[in-house]
Amino acid sequence: MRVGRTALRGAPKMIAALGLGLVLTLTACGANSSGGSSGGTAPSAAPSSGGVKVGVILPETDSSARWEGFDKPMLDKAMRAAGLDPDIQNAQGDEQKFSTLADGMISSGVKVLVIASISSDGGSAVAAKAKAQGIPVIDYDRLNLGGTSDYYVSFDNEKVGALQGQGLAQALQGKQGAQVIQIEGAPTDNNATLFYNGQQTVLKPMYDSGQLKLVANQAIDKWDNQVGGTTFEQLLTGNGGQVDGVVAANDGLAGAVVTVLTKYGLNGKVAVTGQDATADGLQAILRGDQYMTVFKPIQEEADATAKLAAALAKGDTATTDRTATQTVDDPKGNREVKSVLLTPQLITKDNVKTVVDAGYINASEICVQATQAACDAAGIK
Repeated sequence: MRVGRTALRGAPKMIAALGLGLVLTLTACGANSSGGSSGGTAPSAAPSSGGVKVGVILPETDSSARWEGFDKPMLDKAMRAAGLDPDIQNAQGDEQKFSTLADGMISSGVKVLVIASISSDGGSAVAAKAKAQGIPVIDYDRLNLGGTSDYYVSFDNEKVGALQGQGLAQALQGKQGAQVIQIEGAPTDNNATLFYNGQQTVLKPMYDSGQLKLVANQAIDKWDNQVGGTTFEQLLTGNGGQVDGVVAANDGLAGAVVTVLTKYGLNGKVAVTGQDATADGLQAILRGDQYMTVFKPIQEEADATAKLAAALAKGDTATTDRTATQTVDDPKGNREVKSVLLTPQLITKDNVKTVVDAGYINASEICVQATQAACDAAGIK
């Protein structure tokens, strides 16, 4: 199966740099925490298994709880089950640290390197160093444009964006000329571009017809939640305090948006999108402050990555080819990358229970005083 091009088509135009005089304090129900408040059933890291060494570098912890709460423990579990000995580190949003971690892993003799990069340039540079040492590389979650990685494992990220657009359209149904502000992810992250492209498949025809009105569209460097909130507030006040819907590219940015909306008494009155199905995001949905999120079953992503890594470590190309049956175009590198693209799911208040039932969130993490009635009504226990 061949997936559509991932070129940087239609990437959002950056609005002129905005002053950051106002500093928002993001409440617990808004910004994502970096710790283990998500993925309550995931196991803690196990000691070295003595298996084949595999290096894994995750990008950061500030913008989303998923990397430490979901990906790290789930990758650890999947890789150990596949007979691997994973060394999983987090670059904490620092490109130099990302490179240094990679150098250490390469020097230590890892047989496979798995990278969720901060930027395509940084990820591509690391992949090139690994390739020079004969170490195969898997791009995890984010494709490095212009890179040399052998495989790519992620979700269908244009589909993620399309679900965000679909959710917003659903929430604003019947509101002719509803005003929309888009708060997008980092311009250096190819996934952010894919989310945007997917959103546009739904929203652009609605903008063109006048059914919806695009007020502003801003990409947020490094997925910085605080900057996202400050930027949104300036766009909101610049529009006379008027907005009907906000495309927020993930739950962290959605939380920052909700914090601003709450300040102006607009929370619960404005449709806000999200992504990652974090505990904070799901709480906001149950409260009625966020309309939707996108659930990406990360254990499936971790399992596919572990299967590929185990096969690559053994030189088993038959298994890798059976596993990575899709391809994604890298126009910058003029290549097609063998890929595993998994299916995301739209989550609204009606089906939050899906995430709990799948074991990704404990009911106790989202059923707090402010949401207990909604949990009871949804049968979440």
